[in-house]
Amino acid sequence: MVQRLVIVGVVATLTASVTAGPSFVNWETPHVSPLALTPDGSRLLAVNTADNRLEVFDVNSGEPTALGAIPVGLDPVSVRARTNNEVWVVNHISDSISVVDLTTMNVVKTLSTADEPTDVVFAGTPQRAFVSCSQANTVLVFDPANLDTAPTIIAIDGEDPRAMAVSGDGSKVYVAVFESGNKTTIIGAAGGVDGTSNPLNHNNGPYGGQNPPPNDGVDFKPPMNPALPQAPTVNLIVRQNAQGQWMDDNNTDWSSYINGGLPSVRRPAGWDMLDNDVAVIDANSLQVSYLTGMMHLCMGIAVHPTSGLVTVVGIEAINEIRFEPNLTGRFVRVHIALGDEASPDQPAVLDLNPHLDYSDAQIAQQSNTATASQALRDLSIGDPRSIVWMGTGSGYIAGMGSNNVVRVDATGARIGDPIEVGEGPTGLALNEAANRLFVLNKFDGSITVIDTTTNLASAAAPFFDPTPTVIKMGRRQLYDTHTTSGLGQLACASCHVDARIDRLAWDLGNPAGEMSPMDQNCNASVDPINCPDFHPMKGPMTTQTFQDIIGNEPFHWRGDKNGLEEFNGAFTGLQGDDVMLTAQEMQEYEDFLATIFYPPNPFRNLDNSLPSDLPLPGHYASGEFESVGGLAQGAPLPNGDAVLGLDGYINRAAHSSSGLSNRSCVSCHTLPTGLGTDHVFVGDSELFPNAGAGEYVPVELGLDGENFTSITHLGLDKEQRRVSVKIVQLRNMYDKVGFNRDVLLSRSGFGFFNAGSESLEGFMYEFKKFPDSDQEVADVVALLLAFTGSDMPAPNPNNLREPPGPSSQDSHAAVGAQFTVDETNNADAGTIDWLNQVAGFADAGKVGLIAKGRQNDETRGYAYIGSGSFQSDRVSEIISLDDLRLAGAAGSEITFTVVPEGGQTRIGIDRDEDSFPDRDELDAGTDPTDANSFPDVTAVGCSDIRSLRARCQGGLFKVVIRLFDNSHDGQDVTIDVNGTEFVLPINGTKARMQLAGQAGSMTVTLVSPSGCSLSRTVDCN
Repeated sequence: MVQRLVIVGVVATLTASVTAGPSFVNWETPHVSPLALTPDGSRLLAVNTADNRLEVFDVNSGEPTALGAIPVGLDPVSVRARTNNEVWVVNHISDSISVVDLTTMNVVKTLSTADEPTDVVFAGTPQRAFVSCSQANTVLVFDPANLDTAPTIIAIDGEDPRAMAVSGDGSKVYVAVFESGNKTTIIGAAGGVDGTSNPLNHNNGPYGGQNPPPNDGVDFKPPMNPALPQAPTVNLIVRQNAQGQWMDDNNTDWSSYINGGLPSVRRPAGWDMLDNDVAVIDANSLQVSYLTGMMHLCMGIAVHPTSGLVTVVGIEAINEIRFEPNLTGRFVRVHIALGDEASPDQPAVLDLNPHLDYSDAQIAQQSNTATASQALRDLSIGDPRSIVWMGTGSGYIAGMGSNNVVRVDATGARIGDPIEVGEGPTGLALNEAANRLFVLNKFDGSITVIDTTTNLASAAAPFFDPTPTVIKMGRRQLYDTHTTSGLGQLACASCHVDARIDRLAWDLGNPAGEMSPMDQNCNASVDPINCPDFHPMKGPMTTQTFQDIIGNEPFHWRGDKNGLEEFNGAFTGLQGDDVMLTAQEMQEYEDFLATIFYPPNPFRNLDNSLPSDLPLPGHYASGEFESVGGLAQGAPLPNGDAVLGLDGYINRAAHSSSGLSNRSCVSCHTLPTGLGTDHVFVGDSELFPNAGAGEYVPVELGLDGENFTSITHLGLDKEQRRVSVKIVQLRNMYDKVGFNRDVLLSRSGFGFFNAGSESLEGFMYEFKKFPDSDQEVADVVALLLAFTGSDMPAPNPNNLREPPGPSSQDSHAAVGAQFTVDETNNADAGTIDWLNQVAGFADAGKVGLIAKGRQNDETRGYAYIGSGSFQSDRVSEIISLDDLRLAGAAGSEITFTVVPEGGQTRIGIDRDEDSFPDRDELDAGTDPTDANSFPDVTAVGCSDIRSLRARCQGGLFKVVIRLFDNSHDGQDVTIDVNGTEFVLPINGTKARMQLAGQAGSMTVTLVSPSGCSLSRTVDCN
């Protein structure tokens, strides 16, 4: 049957089948040190995170001239040159270092690291390489002279070590602890179900049991709305002052409840919290000390060349201040701190926006369209990510959120006007002898050059950036401080950092606010108590991630926002802007957020299965079972078995004392995400959970397509004043560890539950779920750390205790894994086993697999097509896995990389996805990074056909036909796609269509108006 497509872009369905994953997976990976010069200053090195390459430029003329792009690992974030020819690239998703030879422009060695490496520097005598691993909280020390030797591991006492710098004499390595905290923590009920444990309710407490407590003497600021009903009880954020006292925002001392060892708060006497901002590593002895007291997000670091001071730029939060009206437009500051090892806890800290006074008058001016000054905003720097110093003492700081570079003097004080650059500047590289400062603009894929004598910027030099337009358009709503805030120094990303979290809690309630109706999907059908309406006094709540949130509405901890559109008021209400986003901008924001995936889970096995013997350092017993032979409070938990933890999660009912004896964990936190069900139970709740007592029916989608997941309710005090809360997902639990009330020194001020009031294991103890022993607690902790989303069992339809839940947008554990082969290892059993294993994952459709390397003096690429074969970047060439492995040799190294399923063609052999492989394009003299530049493909006797292109992108099979001229404009052309014929109208010199539902090998045959034919085949797996 012939189908006529009369409109370009009409989507037709070939067969019902599984479609490939997206060709571009967005993890929104942050840059750390993405730009560097070789020691002789002749070449500029820039990571191209979106294209998984290292860009190399000749800068001898002062302007960057592209020399080539070298494939490295997935999501490179930092680069450093060890010599003029040897470069180390840090690959964040691949958990690897690519050692690059600039002579051959190839990766010659791949070093495996701990999870989420972020930076590398070289220091010490003899010289060693220091690699920070942010998720593992370690620094690895490699010997460059013997890369086959396992690295030394240095533990960093802090959360998320990232950017690094080296002292002038090379004897010290400085590591900025990104999520170092700001000496704030939470006080109140731990699990939230036992109000007697909340010291805010105590009659002998600082406020005599008044909860919520006042914030302005005995009153509230703003005043309490008299029409409001009694507010639910809350927790409270306190901050440690210079005297060691834990004070709230009403100047009330809570120290005895934090570190006094009172039984009701389950903190041992002397409890305290780390505030390590910079780790100082002796590059020879590897001993570690710390600098403290700087800021809560330490983003960029450098050593001042004359004073030797350690300088850090980043963000400081004032989250101890309560209520949204008091935080509007000023909840974070942008700071520079200058630390001296001689006084490690007394840094000099300056505000990098001295033109801002954060006064009520200034906030009011900037929030009013009639008086707001864009010029004032444009003076601000926001989200600073990099700092460099000149030998003369002045320095430059790049503001990723403000799209500018600011100058500072030797004391850190601002000088001059900001220098406007490209979008998202994240890296700075200074060639002082040439009077050139190079700026890497992450969001628009370009290099800006600043003349340091005039401080004028030249036009940005772009490099290839395959980032989809939907990401580029929507990113600015998350990051751009100049267009989304009143004062120009903050944005959504000030708290939702890199679309993730800031590890803090905030009380954004409003005493002057109004009640909001609870109109969500409440689980009242299986519980006799309905979910109450939302009170504006919400209490402290930790920042939530933006990863995979679209389609998993409602939002907020309470679930009081139907969809992203309802946050538009936050741009004026919280961020202090004078206008909200337009409807189009809000849609662009939502479309961008919908692209963000969870990265590979570091606790899963390579095949993405759950670990059965997972060490749990940093996780401790609460003493709950000590009286029956269990562990004492603060004792380390044993290794956990996540497989057993999952069995209990699904099959073990909660203790009757919890009031949830009819349900197990999965009854609320559904698989695979941990979110509440997006279905409604219809049936006899008294018979729940017996099979046959009812069924689950999908929730009706919202007006804007929202998929509403379940809301539940909790009693937060002894008077059972209940609140509605969303049943939240569990896929970033490992990102929130560090807080603990059962040991003397906590690494973080906030943990789990909505207020961050409990550790992961403490959550299990407090809520009295099924665990009957410390070992069972350890098993569930192991499960939650490895709770990645994919490869979880489907709900049992015959057990109503297992309601269905929404799907997960996450990455297989093997994604990013790399292995470089040469003549020393290409025949090793370990090499063969590893390659066969990951090829098996690809054969099963779990991942993609590519290879990159140097062959016959050419840079080559290969994409795995199944059954032990690779398609090369020449369409006529297919090579077996074994032959490709054996081709690895000195000077011809081959690096294999596991990529997301669906990305193997783009990443492996066709950068611009125009269906013409990269080497074929180079052979023909066309540009493999320009989809509008491609070889002519003319069939013999078909003088009217210029080309036939076919490709798979975003779940669609796309066909574009080009003719040499428009002599056939308005006529039809016939194509055959796997046996189904379509008739396409010719529009000028083009005809095109797209098909959904494709899988496997797609062959399209074109019959031209003159009657001759041409075929193309594309693998859509």
